[in-house]
Amino acid sequence: MIAEKEWMKLQNGSDVRGVAMAGVAEEPVNLTEEVAGRIAGGFLDLLEEKSGRKAAKMTIAVGHDSRISAPSLKRAILSALLSRGARALDCGLSSTPAMFMSILFDETKADGSIMITASHLPYNRNGMKFFTEKGGLEASDIKKILSYASKNPPVQGDEKEAETFDLIAVYAAHLQKKIREGLSAAPEEKPLAGMRIAVDAGNGSGGFFATKVLAPLGADTTGSRYLEPNGMFPNHIPNPENREAMTAISRAVLESHADLGLIFDTDVDRMSAVLPTGEEISRNALIAMMAAILAPEYPKSTIVTDSITSDELTDFLENELHLRHHRFKRGYKNVINECMRLNEEGTVSPLAIETSGHGALSENYYLDDGAYLAVKLLIAAAKAKREGRTLRSLIEKLAYPLESREYRLKIQGEEDAKDYAANVLAAFAQRAKENGIKLAEPSYEGVRLVFPDGWALLRMSLHDPNMPLNIESREKGGVLAIAEKVRKLLEGFDSLDCSAFQK
Repeated sequence: MIAEKEWMKLQNGSDVRGVAMAGVAEEPVNLTEEVAGRIAGGFLDLLEEKSGRKAAKMTIAVGHDSRISAPSLKRAILSALLSRGARALDCGLSSTPAMFMSILFDETKADGSIMITASHLPYNRNGMKFFTEKGGLEASDIKKILSYASKNPPVQGDEKEAETFDLIAVYAAHLQKKIREGLSAAPEEKPLAGMRIAVDAGNGSGGFFATKVLAPLGADTTGSRYLEPNGMFPNHIPNPENREAMTAISRAVLESHADLGLIFDTDVDRMSAVLPTGEEISRNALIAMMAAILAPEYPKSTIVTDSITSDELTDFLENELHLRHHRFKRGYKNVINECMRLNEEGTVSPLAIETSGHGALSENYYLDDGAYLAVKLLIAAAKAKREGRTLRSLIEKLAYPLESREYRLKIQGEEDAKDYAANVLAAFAQRAKENGIKLAEPSYEGVRLVFPDGWALLRMSLHDPNMPLNIESREKGGVLAIAEKVRKLLEGFDSLDCSAFQK
């Protein structure tokens, strides 16, 4: 019998993640078929609790990314759902945003959905994301699901077969319709004819965007790469934050002379882009471009971002676009929930977006959807081309820090890393004040120090026992100078590994 505390180790914020395959040293399998089935049962328990309805009255959709452990986990999950009397829809290879849309589409009308994915993590990992009509679950819901799973007996196999449904075809048609509407195109038109667009799916589940969204609209996608699903990810990590991945899409754009390049993570809830020159539109630039696209429709609105965005982005949003920049703590659910809160209070906020490429629009159910962000970019790119402009013209006045760097300071030998980090942050802030260093108020997360030429933000990692330190500077050599000041403020914390400062 697996102890409840072991089940809780599978929680990763508002998702479940674990090791699903053997083959990597010192990474024992903990997300087995039995475990996945019991977690699916825990999801039904949660839905019954929230709705007051029995599982036998529910429809649950299940999809997965390209990971090689997905088929076996899917069988266990579908079997668990069927054994409880639920109607189970096998949606096959899908994307995380499409799985949420299975709740809204008339063709499916699911009561809940499960996406089997571990985002950009290595091939041996896998996980589960859950949706209801209100969107993705909160961390507190995941804790409940795992608690229920720990108490439920192992699921007995069910001989019934789940219904199969081609969800990605319906989702692709939905995105096509959005592009046509954005470009005022009739159903029979091909509004992207004459545009060359390169897509890099990283062998995840995003290849459909090239073949089932762009090509039918007339776009030339011959420069696209790694569209075929392959759960071993043989070409590069499917992650828009990965340097090798961004180099690959930049090369694809330049070699194919594309008008735009798009790159997705494994389950297509994140994206970044590349301009015809090979210039990357990611992190602060992606936030700036999405805000510029939305600004005419949402004047003087508020853009919610994570805490590590640049001061130069704030200047662009507020002084060029006349919007308000609202930094908040990292984690895509955190920024989305803050965006929702602002709108509920009457502050118009059309966009919640992280530097990681997670971006959610209020007009799209607050769903962090990389494909929907790509749709908005494509519409803007097509309009710019018609008018003889470039997409880059939207952000030509965006400045960048001269230097930036992230250090990760590991917490070692502490049973409760979060408590230790809280003590470090309290002392760090006090020492900064005593040394006459200005603290940003509010910082929303951790402690943000303000220097004449830049800033430093020290915080606790959302999931790991370490403290990330982000530094940006407007002067050459400024990052190292600021890092040395920070290092001195952290002297005496023996469980905090500061060796990263030496690298």
